[in-house]
Amino acid sequence: MLLVLLDTAWAVYVKSTLEQAVRIGVRTGITMTAANTPTGSCLTDYVKGVVQQNASGLLAGSSGVGLIKVNYFLPPAENSTGPATDVSTQANADAPGNIMQVSVQNYSLIPLLPRIYSWNQVQDTSPLVMSVYSADLMEPSSSPPCVGVAP
Repeated sequence: MLLVLLDTAWAVYVKSTLEQAVRIGVRTGITMTAANTPTGSCLTDYVKGVVQQNASGLLAGSSGVGLIKVNYFLPPAENSTGPATDVSTQANADAPGNIMQVSVQNYSLIPLLPRIYSWNQVQDTSPLVMSVYSADLMEPSSSPPCVGVAP
């Protein structure tokens, strides 16, 4: 029971850490301007760096950055039930009123200890795959930064 509790606590910690990292990424991204973005850095790359820094080492290296996605959406018209339109590839994707969505997708969490269900079965070491998302509206800016390559 102790091992199951430990493994469950580890999974909850990892998911909550990733959720917090994408929340911080969205909060940072929706308020960025060209003036406070580092020189030579576009919004998408900067937000991915912020998420990586706040993930407590869980998204380290280029493989970790590859799991982070930043998408931009144009909200549907008022009184419309249609879906939001993905504008991630457009130069003005970070226009005020658009939605920025930051996510970590398909993060594989290997269990701390293999799961054993019965003495005559093979140990289960399959990873727990999780995804986390956060989104908010882009704030107005007199000098929006370049979008960069999204997602």
